[in-house]
Amino acid sequence: MVGASVAYLDHNATAPVRPEVIEAVTQAMRVTGNPSSVHSAGRAARKLVEDARREVAALVGAAPADVTFTSGGTEANALALGRRCDGAILLASAIEHPSVLGGGRFPADSVETIPVTPAGVIDLDWLEKRLSAAPVPAIVSVMLASNETGAIQPVREVARLARDAGALVHCDAVQAAGRLEIDIALLGVDYLTLSAHKIGGPQGAGALVRRDKTVAITPLYRGGGQERSQRPGTEAVAVIAGFGVAARLSAGEIEKSGEIAGLRDWFESALRTISPGVVVFAGETARLANTSCFAVEGISAETAMIALDLDGVCVSSGSACSSGKVGASHVLSAMGVSPDLASGAIRVSLGWSSEKSDVESFIKAWRRVQEKRDRRRQEVVEAA
Repeated sequence: MVGASVAYLDHNATAPVRPEVIEAVTQAMRVTGNPSSVHSAGRAARKLVEDARREVAALVGAAPADVTFTSGGTEANALALGRRCDGAILLASAIEHPSVLGGGRFPADSVETIPVTPAGVIDLDWLEKRLSAAPVPAIVSVMLASNETGAIQPVREVARLARDAGALVHCDAVQAAGRLEIDIALLGVDYLTLSAHKIGGPQGAGALVRRDKTVAITPLYRGGGQERSQRPGTEAVAVIAGFGVAARLSAGEIEKSGEIAGLRDWFESALRTISPGVVVFAGETARLANTSCFAVEGISAETAMIALDLDGVCVSSGSACSSGKVGASHVLSAMGVSPDLASGAIRVSLGWSSEKSDVESFIKAWRRVQEKRDRRRQEVVEAA
């Protein structure tokens, strides 16, 4: 758990591990058997894996047999993006996670980018026109909600357009799981990816969920029959067990998203009082209840994050998947945000452990950041 003196507001990077998950992982580590073994110890391990598979499947309305466990969301994305035939192409939205924009097993020249609007939502008109042209994509990949801005994407409409064009649809639901009601059949997608540590589970566990058994999965490598030969290698029983517990608990919290949204809205209101010129990215579109991404002219993200961290507040400058770098966001660039403003982007993301006191700690620390910026500007004016 995060220390009591730290205000942790970076759930989109990784959520604190839930106490129930820690207990489940600890208990699972005491189970010695290999889940592929047929003796009693192996069967005990197998039961932990299959119990978790049912819980993860229930989180997204899928059948347990259609859940393939992986090491995380990145591997699940790579597993989904298998090249189906010569000349096949991948259409991925400009705001996708780098593991999707990298194209998986599609060659670089077979990956095309779907633009987004200034609100951070994919351009459906552009997609419809592209799908009517040759060559027809093999896969269209659009995330359910942006990890940086929280903007919710029109995935059902994307799936309808893609299906009419004969393309498969992949949806990275890593950030949306546990925060939105998800039913893979209602979404109409063929592949859905999940990650345990975004919902209070352990790092090192993820899943690729397929619509049904008719949807093919091409393994990244061969060498074993585990996970129905779709992901060879002995299953990580303990972290998978923790994933199952986190999936069950987070599913029960979705109905409380209004409370999280209220806390997020209170935060943004206080922020506007301190920094009247603040820009909240995707603030006028449907967002995840827990996410706020903003910037204030003249305040760099790097400077602000150092100051906030010294005050015991943990936030992010955007995606946490770039080896700790603080740099320009490809998501904000795709939205047409100016480089100067984008360089100041700060992401606050709430979750199961968040309390109003955490947000209050941020507001107090941010007030000092804003005051320092105002003093600096006044000094410049006086010097002139």
